Amino acid sequence: MFTGLIEDLGSVRALRRHEDGGVRIRVDTRLAGELGEGDSIAVNGVCLTATQVDGEGFSADVMNETLRRSSLGRIEEGARVNLELPMRAGDRLGGHVVQGHVDAEAVVVSVREDGMARVLDLAQTGVMRYLVEKGSVALDGVSLTVSEVGEDRFSVSLIPETLQRTRLGELGIGDTVNVEVDVLAKHVERLLGSRLGEPAREGVT
Repeated sequence: MFTGLIEDLGSVRALRRHEDGGVRIRVDTRLAGELGEGDSIAVNGVCLTATQVDGEGFSADVMNETLRRSSLGRIEEGARVNLELPMRAGDRLGGHVVQGHVDAEAVVVSVREDGMARVLDLAQTGVMRYLVEKGSVALDGVSLTVSEVGEDRFSVSLIPETLQRTRLGELGIGDTVNVEVDVLAKHVERLLGSRLGEPAREGVT
């Protein structure tokens, strides 16, 4: 489990495609000293397992399902990525509960300044029913508060600290981000749906 508080901006050093599909990704990060083989780490909001670790970084395998569902399917060498280690028992929950399971992608359609904050407007259709104003959402693994919600768009406001410490400060119009909605909203939908005799929604993990 993660909290959506990014601990480092890593750099993708290498990508290698497997013959049977999937990709092995190599990421350089100062967090390497806290990782061991088999440990989990969130990369742009996607929970991956470190398969090799050394003093400079780690490698992880990304399966086809993850490549299809997230922006990791289009990542390139040299890209910077948001990284977070799993929450330890007894740690403060500074953001919100983030599982590292990407539900969808959203596209940045507008970037605007609002005082000290930068507002991103994002287009999304598949998971809008889970988003509410002042509710939580994770974008590329960053815990954020939804500031506005429309039929097919939503907005988030980024403070200077977030812009500096995460890759969200690099985003422009047309860029995509990984979206993970609040897992509590999905549980509520399933519970209410079962009571009303409605089938569970498909397409969201």
